[in-house]
Amino acid sequence: MKITLCYSMQHAEKAKEAQDILQTNGHTALIVETNDKFIGLSEVEKEKLKLHQKYEEDAITTHYNLIKQSNAILVLNYEKHSIPGYIGGNAFLEMGFAYILKKSIYLLNPVPEIPYYKTEIIAMKPIVLNGRLENLLTTN
Repeated sequence: MKITLCYSMQHAEKAKEAQDILQTNGHTALIVETNDKFIGLSEVEKEKLKLHQKYEEDAITTHYNLIKQSNAILVLNYEKHSIPGYIGGNAFLEMGFAYILKKSIYLLNPVPEIPYYKTEIIAMKPIVLNGRLENLLTTN
């Protein structure tokens, strides 16, 4: 299966690990080509680079194009801002793209308790892997 990974760039290292695991198990896992630029940076440096890419390099459209060519997306919704399973604005937007494009949507962790858009996340019917990437490895 061809899967686009969606995640906060603050988790670039974990995204690379997930990509490697998926690819080792026969999937094609797409991440943004600039992911490696984030590895090893401080949180502040990551945020600055992320904003530059959004504003100057049209990162949103670039990621949309990855989603279009995939069978599914996997949202790597790790804890952020003290919210377990956090899904930020970009990942939520990417879930919307996948939903409209009729792609399967996987969440690594359960739907977060974010009152503003929890119901919209649930309405997109994501398949929750309960923190276990191996639950996706057997999916074709």
